[in-house]
Amino acid sequence: MLHLWGRLSSINVRKVVLCAQVLGLELPRTDAGLAHGVVNTPEYRANNPNGLVPLLQDGDFTLWESNAIVRYLCARYGAGENPLYPVDLAQRFNAERWMDWQQTTLNPAGSAAFRQWFRTPAERRSAEVIAQSVAATEPLFALLDAHLARQPYMAGNALTMADIPIACEVHRWWGLPQPRPAWPHLERWYAGWLALPASRGVLDLPLS
Repeated sequence: MLHLWGRLSSINVRKVVLCAQVLGLELPRTDAGLAHGVVNTPEYRANNPNGLVPLLQDGDFTLWESNAIVRYLCARYGAGENPLYPVDLAQRFNAERWMDWQQTTLNPAGSAAFRQWFRTPAERRSAEVIAQSVAATEPLFALLDAHLARQPYMAGNALTMADIPIACEVHRWWGLPQPRPAWPHLERWYAGWLALPASRGVLDLPLS
């Protein structure tokens, strides 16, 4: 009953696909957005008036906004001994805040450099814009590194929904053709992600 619309070149689509794979869900996907089109059709706009990806359908229910979709999938399908959607309220909102931080702080800081390297022709690329994005983003990754020095996962001692969007941000930033500082605790955390079979086809993809 699940279906996803969106292209894997989108970080927001990768979040949802990674989440589904961690949960062991079958998630058929239709490419949509940019060259794939679809998002401007009346049928798509009826379900997502923003005309953006991703869009999730679960039976009669449709949902847009990537982090909301990750939350939904974890809440609906992630029950178990160590749920990705924490039962404890304090732990849940600890995870929630890191998801909000990813979307409102980390993502905007790094997006400009990504767009310059991968969505801007080389002759129009701005070294100044890239440098500004690097200056805004590197302190945030240093913050993550310090946070992960104190605990193994974003929200404590177990993997939760909070780790999913952060992993996709790390994948995107580390895929840029530019140097970066050493962040040993973040690197340890991300190496754990890469060792998971669920990361295949998402965190091992080249950027485009």
